[in-house]
Amino acid sequence: MTLATIVALAAEESEHHGNVALETVGYGIIAVCVFAALALVTLSYRNVANRHAHKAEAYARAHANDVHQAGHGH
Repeated sequence: MTLATIVALAAEESEHHGNVALETVGYGIIAVCVFAALALVTLSYRNVANRHAHKAEAYARAHANDVHQAGHGH
């Protein structure tokens, strides 16, 4: 066998005619599942600051005198 026939046979063997889009649907499904899980994690942190508003107000009252008024937020 010559190199040319080996290459020709390998190319013929690996060639298949199928729907490439159907072969890659799994990647899309996995991506959608990952993004949905990330969206749920993001939504779980929604409104967290308001759940502890009483703690924030108590801290602000306790440390009201600690605020130093210097220029440009320093």
